Amino acid sequence: MVDLTPNSSFSLTVRLELINRAGTLAKVTKAIADVGGSLGQVSLIERNLKTIKRELQIDASSTEHAEKIVNAIKSVAEVQILHVSDRTFDIHRGGKIRIQNRINITSSSDLAMAYTPGVGRICKAIHEEPEKVFSLTIKSNSVAIVTDGSAVLGLGNLGAEASLPVMEGKSMLFKEFADIDAFPICLATQDVEEIIKTVKNISPVFGGVNLEDIAAPRCFEIEKRLQEELDIPIFHDDQHGTAIVTVAALINALKLVKKEMETIRVVINGAGAAGIAIANLLNKAHCTNITLCDSKGIISLDRANLTPEKQFFAVEKSGLLADALVDADVFIGVSAPKVVTPEMVKTMAKEPIIFAMANPIPEIQPELIQDIAAVIATGRSDYPNQINNVLAFPGLFRGALDCRATSLTTEMYLQAARAIASLVSPNVLDKEHIVPSVFDNRVATTVSAAVQQAAREAGVARL
Repeated sequence: MVDLTPNSSFSLTVRLELINRAGTLAKVTKAIADVGGSLGQVSLIERNLKTIKRELQIDASSTEHAEKIVNAIKSVAEVQILHVSDRTFDIHRGGKIRIQNRINITSSSDLAMAYTPGVGRICKAIHEEPEKVFSLTIKSNSVAIVTDGSAVLGLGNLGAEASLPVMEGKSMLFKEFADIDAFPICLATQDVEEIIKTVKNISPVFGGVNLEDIAAPRCFEIEKRLQEELDIPIFHDDQHGTAIVTVAALINALKLVKKEMETIRVVINGAGAAGIAIANLLNKAHCTNITLCDSKGIISLDRANLTPEKQFFAVEKSGLLADALVDADVFIGVSAPKVVTPEMVKTMAKEPIIFAMANPIPEIQPELIQDIAAVIATGRSDYPNQINNVLAFPGLFRGALDCRATSLTTEMYLQAARAIASLVSPNVLDKEHIVPSVFDNRVATTVSAAVQQAAREAGVARL
């Protein structure tokens, strides 16, 4: 097993008091390095003739690794640890988001217009012309992030409360990358009918709904029903956000190996929400030679009790994942850690493309196949080519809200993928750069424009 790379998700702040003597800090940094810690910022807090107080930021690879680093520092003579904190927990304390007024209330006249009695005129105007709710309220720029907590990240069914940090984070990303006001809605039910009823009942406030971390197969029914019964965009990010960015990355990876979408053979491991959505979007992009696998192996026609979503992709061939990978051009993993070996990759077609997106441990560690695979992508930020949904959903909703789309279509998803891929220019494209940075400020606007055009062509745009 290859050791995981230290990263900021397991980052520590350590405050130390050191004897004011040359070489003491060097002993500390050596102790950190000896146990595989990654030292970041070092700040001087206080100095006198006898002692120095410093604050260190250190990345670890796990909570156990973080404890090992702290113990290594403790073992250094002439050094006292004053305080240790987990930086990830620190930024979540008190929550990560808040509501902020768009206008200032500084006088009684401001209050009379913003609230009673003036607000009554606005209520009447909306009652008489319901469409004015978009121009006179937050609805035109608001998204509900709805979860039942049944499939939180890769952690499983954690419930509503434990899902809230993820939904807060999602709200931050909507605001940061697309200036959309998004609100976390964590439901204390996992009943399909209750979820649908609740979302419909709160929908007057929102211009769109982002479904998040809802387990398959009920996520398919919830999305389908809500889109049929509401006239605002319904988007399940675990499905379509993942699919959009995966297809964008694959478009560019194929350029490097000089293969065509129409002729490649793709193996997808993981037949839940993300895997099914990726397969559907690949079909839309004219990639039809797809083998879908789950924990039991290839989803074949001789398998019983398949869901309708799996049945659609069932093939004649049966066997295990290793059998499916023989002569395949592309592996896409949205499944479980360490299910692929270097030997399996060696059986694939020439210049294989590997998207190992399980988090935090991918289906195969990139270090093991650097000399075998032509292109490697993961779901992690500490490796090149991170397949990150934030490349998709902010711009997609920005476009959908701006053209007042009544729904989202597969063509809109495909155009979003092509827009993301287009931002990696030929002179920049290489095996470690197949998608743009999430901090590239062109992403949201480019995706938004592509989505709006597709919406108008599909006849689902109201503006």
